Amino acid sequence: MARRFDFGYFVREGFRSVFTHGFMSFAAVCMTVACLLIMGSFSLLAVNLDHMLGDLERENEILAYINEDYTEEQARAVQKRLEQVPNVSSVTFVTRAQAKEDFLEGRETNPLLDSLPAEALRDRYRIHIFDIELLSQTKAAIDAVEGVENTRAAEDVAQGFVMVRNITTGVALVLIGMLLFISLFIIANTIRLATFYRREEIAIMKMCGATNGFVEWPFVVEGMILGLTGALVAFFLEWGLYELVGQMVVRSSGLSLVNLIRYQSMARVILPVFCGTGLLIGVGGSLVAIRRFLQV
Repeated sequence: MARRFDFGYFVREGFRSVFTHGFMSFAAVCMTVACLLIMGSFSLLAVNLDHMLGDLERENEILAYINEDYTEEQARAVQKRLEQVPNVSSVTFVTRAQAKEDFLEGRETNPLLDSLPAEALRDRYRIHIFDIELLSQTKAAIDAVEGVENTRAAEDVAQGFVMVRNITTGVALVLIGMLLFISLFIIANTIRLATFYRREEIAIMKMCGATNGFVEWPFVVEGMILGLTGALVAFFLEWGLYELVGQMVVRSSGLSLVNLIRYQSMARVILPVFCGTGLLIGVGGSLVAIRRFLQV
């Protein structure tokens, strides 16, 4: 009974089994690494797309042009109605004079443009929203507000980001499910090989009164070792790949607007997720493999 709680024994037996079946252990670790790398890569892509969508939500705006027959006082009165539109986060009034200044800002001096009367432009509102996925619905609701003549928004850009993000998330979930299953299968077969070589020893231990837990623990520890090893290798490989992609993005003029989140800022979340997934794969594979040999 005393050895039942001898965790040192379980750890020694787990490590011994890992090195005894080196090739299968290596294959199990490689599959875990592959699973976590693909899972992590698609997850990081989805996180960065969400981050870019957040930036787009903060920077993107709907311009609502007010009826040209409205006075400035009437135009300002529209603000309360715009603030009541669902999904609107902020509303900023822009006078005709301010609109002219914004139009001329950054342009070369041009007498024709400089002499353009402010009355040629319209009062307008810069409107920011909470959820960019609802941009089209929000724009339609703003169009329906009394006093708004028309609106302008970069709907195609927003919907493009949303579509890419949703596709990436869906593909990531499918691949994660498939790779988790494959990894469980590989590790289960690794543990099954170890139990096959030790089936007589297991049978003798069972006949001597050893509990299922005492027999299972060395194999569970073996699965934990394989899973955690794969998780740590995948974590650092993911870091290197992410930094490499980041450098390529920085050097690429076509991707100059892409702002990736620093890996270090996400490491505290990524490492526990990788380790937890590695443990799930390792322990799950071990338990699947050992159950059939305990029926003595």
